[in-house]
Amino acid sequence: MATIKDIAKLAGVSITTVSRALNNHSDVNRDTYKKIAKIARQLGYQPNSSARSLVLKKTNTIGLVVSNLTTRSGHHFLFDIICGVNEQASLRHYDVFLIGTNTRQQEEVQYKELCRRRSFDGVILAGLKINDPYIDQAVQAGVPTVLLGVPAPSDSVGSVISDDVGGSMSAIQHLIDYGHRHILFINGHQEAAVSQFRLEGYKKALEKNGLPYDEGKVAHANFEIEGGGEAFAALIAKNPNATAVFCASDLMAYGMLGKASELGYKVPDDISVVGFDGIEITEIMKPQLTTIDQDRFQIGTSAVNMLLEMMDGTPGYTRVMASKLIIRDSTKMLVPD
Repeated sequence: MATIKDIAKLAGVSITTVSRALNNHSDVNRDTYKKIAKIARQLGYQPNSSARSLVLKKTNTIGLVVSNLTTRSGHHFLFDIICGVNEQASLRHYDVFLIGTNTRQQEEVQYKELCRRRSFDGVILAGLKINDPYIDQAVQAGVPTVLLGVPAPSDSVGSVISDDVGGSMSAIQHLIDYGHRHILFINGHQEAAVSQFRLEGYKKALEKNGLPYDEGKVAHANFEIEGGGEAFAALIAKNPNATAVFCASDLMAYGMLGKASELGYKVPDDISVVGFDGIEITEIMKPQLTTIDQDRFQIGTSAVNMLLEMMDGTPGYTRVMASKLIIRDSTKMLVPD
């Protein structure tokens, strides 16, 4: 197997010059570079990736650290993001190392130590609660990091978030435009940043249209199917005059639809429903679900692109990804009395 020493001998230059040429250093004469590159091709030279990593202090490995990664959380929303991360990283010649974590594990292993053990060049953090230790630790660690769904920019930390506020406003405005005034909101758990943003959008849309905010019309669930059903049962019992429901995830909307049917409500004749996420199941629900769509795959690719920018020295910043309303069969315009 050809080595840098073999190339240097044939080119009549030092090993250092060959090394700098093969690593594209600008101080190598152009003719010398061409000569070295030609000899390397003729010899079939392949760089030793391990040695290269030691020299450059790079492993070309990105960590994708996901909090609360379980079979229950592994629905299409997260899967599509992972696919986006993996494909874009591969296109940029990086490997992705997936790690699951939770709050307890974060307390046991410091973020900087995790990155050191795995020799990550940079990390994408997903699924974090706003009180998870890794958020503050990432800011302090100095390791290029991109947070998904949590805005916490610093020199070494950037964020990719969806337009949760605007998306929620669009959902509520759609229902108001359809004549609904008594709108329930099934939100996610209170430890999620997206829950706070979607609640903010709900409140802003009501205020914009001169409607009062009533916390009795809001319930917090867990973004999952069962939570949506349980929250709807509790809310509708307290608000029997409600004509519409906004759910902060499509999975909760799915659970809400099942519970509504069980309680004798027809959707959308008796009650209209809007979800959030735009996962594929919304197209086969009965009725098909009106939802706020997020481009999950693009969130993943954008996270990789931002991370590589930061690894090249760009300070952290926040990128807001657009969301859009998709109107289907689960919402219906009210007929005035």
